[in-house]
Amino acid sequence: MGERFRDPADVLERLRAAAYLADDSIASVVFLADRLEKPVLVEGPAGVGKTELAKTLAAITDSRLLRLQCYEGLDESRALYEWNYRKQLMRIQAGGGAPEAASDWKDIEADIFSEPYLLERPLLAAVRARDEVVLLIDEVDRVEVETEALLLEVLAEFQVSIPELGTITGTRRPLVVLTSNNTRELSEALRRRCLFLALEYPSVEREREILLARIPGIEDRLALQVARVVRAARRLDLRKTPSIGESIDWARALMALGHVDITQAALAETLPVLIKSRPDLVTAARELHAGERGA
Repeated sequence: MGERFRDPADVLERLRAAAYLADDSIASVVFLADRLEKPVLVEGPAGVGKTELAKTLAAITDSRLLRLQCYEGLDESRALYEWNYRKQLMRIQAGGGAPEAASDWKDIEADIFSEPYLLERPLLAAVRARDEVVLLIDEVDRVEVETEALLLEVLAEFQVSIPELGTITGTRRPLVVLTSNNTRELSEALRRRCLFLALEYPSVEREREILLARIPGIEDRLALQVARVVRAARRLDLRKTPSIGESIDWARALMALGHVDITQAALAETLPVLIKSRPDLVTAARELHAGERGA
């Protein structure tokens, strides 16, 4: 497979062109992940751009994004593959119900456990892909240890064993991004197989740049004020810290209502766009002030 990036500077430039404002550490890890064919484990609080990084990498490399959204209880049938049982049953019924002889059953079995009855899930799709793919394994910290072991096996061997079809081995390694909100400690085995990238909430200046890049027509003055107030909000004892995406939504809401500055009235009118629970709204309304200068 050809190399996706010339050097870290190429990664940085292409991400910025797609309005994802990365730094040198992000660019270096992405470049090395491509060259070394290693997964990237991106860890950090919710809303710092982990998932968006994978989406942007797919866009700038003209790759298909395959996303495995992890959750408690995720099993092999949702991560790898499963058989289309309803279609198999219809095939058996179309063949006249129960087979009359063992030879008849062998023919039916060979048919129903064949490619047309296979439902591929993201991991198998990534292994079998012939085109360029970015595989996003989102919120890997939400799965159980047993499922984590399954992910490890596929990522290490880059192959999937299906008893009825045999072993399917990939020929084109995708760019793999795993994200974690750090809600539980991941295994050392998983960490060893990945390059590590830690993302945190941006500084006031970086968030201002993100707002300017993502929101057409926003004034620099308003972008700076939004970045400052959001930084102050993230320092509060909130149940849910505002994400970068919510910062962008809030700035758009202010613009939509004609606010060119964050006044107390504008703050009161639009705060629910940024803060998403009643207790947090009470805290934020009490603690935040228009033109907050915290950096």
